[in-house]
This record gives sequence, structure tokens and C-alpha cells, in this order.
Amino acid sequence: MGWSSRGKSGGMMNVIRCDEPEYLVWKWRPSGSANSTNKENAIRYGSSLRVKDGELAVFFYKQNDGSMQDFIHGPHDQTIKSANFPILTNIVGTAFGGSSPFQAEIYFINLSGNVQIKFGIPYFDLYDPRFIDLGVPCAVRGTLTFNLTDYKNFIKLNRLVNFDLDDFKKQIKDFFQRKAKSVILNTPQDNNIPVMQIERKIDEISDIIQSKIKTDLEDHFGVNLKRLDIGAIELDKEHPHYQQLKKTTADQQTKFAEAKTDIEIENLSETTRIQRKDMEMGVEGKNFAVHQLNQQTDVLKTAAENLGGMGNVDLGGGGGLNAAGLMVGMGIGGAMGNQMGGMMNNMNNTPPPPPVSTYHVALNGQQLGQFTIEQLKLSVQNGQFTQQHHVWKEGMSAWELASNVPELANVFSSVPPPPTI
Repeated sequence: MGWSSRGKSGGMMNVIRCDEPEYLVWKWRPSGSANSTNKENAIRYGSSLRVKDGELAVFFYKQNDGSMQDFIHGPHDQTIKSANFPILTNIVGTAFGGSSPFQAEIYFINLSGNVQIKFGIPYFDLYDPRFIDLGVPCAVRGTLTFNLTDYKNFIKLNRLVNFDLDDFKKQIKDFFQRKAKSVILNTPQDNNIPVMQIERKIDEISDIIQSKIKTDLEDHFGVNLKRLDIGAIELDKEHPHYQQLKKTTADQQTKFAEAKTDIEIENLSETTRIQRKDMEMGVEGKNFAVHQLNQQTDVLKTAAENLGGMGNVDLGGGGGLNAAGLMVGMGIGGAMGNQMGGMMNNMNNTPPPPPVSTYHVALNGQQLGQFTIEQLKLSVQNGQFTQQHHVWKEGMSAWELASNVPELANVFSSVPPPPTI
């Protein structure tokens, strides 16, 4: 509020300042002013203007050059006179004699404060692009924080006369909720986030909304969206569409896991069979080895075709997994490459490799093998063989964890560490 003090001439001198604890825009009025526009805008020459750090005082008046605004940044504490307040040369005429009041509206704008708005978007149907007929009710709540960085744009877009902060916050809240709802509706499709995973993607969705709405708030209201905190994204888990979507996703996960296990078993078994046959036949079996390589290629093609019907299986992490690509990821390509190399050596009339140490591996209740050390290294690199698998070879009294077999220590130490992110 404005304070007054008695000047040397006996008139009341104004102390123009804002003492409001919380505000965004505040209009100064002389102490004791009535509702008269002239009186509430009357400023006595010789009064003092105090603007705190982080504040801006805006003078509205008609100047000789036709402009209407002047801006005084804090910190500022000076007596109003033309010598140290140049804007007054355009306000005060010689007729005032240096003591009569002049007319100007003064607004204080808070440039250092933050304004928070809590929002809540009621339930609306959210659709997974894979199941467009299953709308799952979704609700969102959180808090947005804004401040003023471009005060000239803010003044241009908003009337400071009779400015009401609560009404201004309501306008921003309604605008934000409408825009945020539109962004969230398109998130599963545009950002490949399954509906079943959206509750755990709060940070990612907050960033998406903020990036899309920040400019809109600047253009429409002149405010800067400083921070967006989504407190919760809630799916109606009792809704039948949610239950159906949950079951469908679980079924896909089961089919994927079964197919992955079948391919692992077939891959290891076929690789072992061909390599054993190759070792037995040596040089004389080069033609048969080529035939076996063709057979293995046919097996892999058939496995890929069988899995192809599953399409892209998304387990909730986004992106989907292609069945044919999965086969390569499990080391089938690597195994074929090693096998082909061995066959080509035989075809060049090189002697068969010397006897090597081989192991049987227990996988899903089945005994597979035998596997050489090099084969096991390849399987480790492809994630098929770990220290928790049980192994056995001739001379061992019982099955042992791979981690307990000294000869296999180099198999696991050869795996490179994960890349630094």
C-alpha cells in the first residue's frame, strides 16, 4: 500500500511502493484516495518511489511523444523529480510549479515470484493403438508453476486495470487442462507408450506435455511455464476394458516367452548335432557337412516363419520385438557363422580339430550338448548361457553350477562390461 508524509510546503508527499506479501500485479493508489480515477492516479511531485529487487514499476501516462509506458526496475529508491527521474519531463508541465500532482497509473509487477496452480483432469478414455476398441478411463492430476520473464509481452496480452490473480489462474488452468488432455490422448500413438505402462511413465509424459504447451502459454498469456509436476496418472483398473487389455497383454507375454524358449532349445540342439557329426566325419564328410549346413538354414527359416505370425510383441517397454530379429539376437546367426567356418576348413582338406573339453548343459529340465568352451563363450555373449546354468562333463561326479567350475571361469570373464552411458 502507499504511505504519505508531510513535505516542506505542508502538502502530503507520497511514498510509492508495494508492501503486498504475495502478488503478481498490484496497482498503487495514494493513501486515503477515493474511488475517483483522478484522485487515485494523482502523484505529487517530490514523492518517493521505492521498487524492491525483483519488482518492476510500470508508469502509464500520456507522454508528449505519444508513448504510454515507462518501466522502473528494482532496486530503486529515489525522490520523484525531473533531475533524477527523467520520465517526469514528459509528465509534469511548467504549470504544476513543481508541487502540484500529475496523473499516472502505477502498477507493480512481481518478476521474482512463482505462481502455482493445482490441476485435475477428470477421467477420459485413453486408447492403446494396438487395441483401438478398448478405451480405458484415465485421470491426471498435478501442479504447474509459472513466472514472468517477458513482462512487455505479459502487459501486451493482459489488461492490468482491475487485474485479478485468481481469475487469471483459472484461465490458465482451463487452457492447460484442455491442451494437456489432448497431448496425453495422443501419447500412446505418438510416443509408443502402451496404455498399460502409462502410469509408470510420469516423468516422460511431464516432459512431453511441457515441451508442447510451454510456447502456447507464452503466446496466449505471456507467462513462462517454469515447471510441470504430474502427481499421478490413474487408470480405472475396475473397468472391463482395463481387465481385457491386461489379459490380452499377459497372453502375448506368455506366447513370446514360450516361443523364445523353443527357439533356444532348437538352436542349441541343432548346433550341437551338426558340430558333433562334423567332428566325427572329418575331411571325408565335407560334402555331408555342406548338406547339413543347408539343412540348418532350412530349420532357421522355418522357425522364423512360425514366429512371424506373432508380429511385433510389445511387453510394455515400447518398440516391440520382432520374432525373426529375436532369433539373431539369441545367437543363431553367430552359431551358423562358426559352424560354416568349421565346414569350410574341412573343405580345404585341413585336419580335424584336436579333442576339446565339452560340457552338457541343463536347460528348462532338458539335457543339451555337448558344447565346446568356444560355443559356451558365444552363448554367454548372446545371453543364453549364464553362471546359474548347471553343467556336467565326463569325469564330474554330479551336475554343478557353471560358476563353480574353474575351467569355465574364462568363459564369463571374456564377456565385455556394459557400455558407459
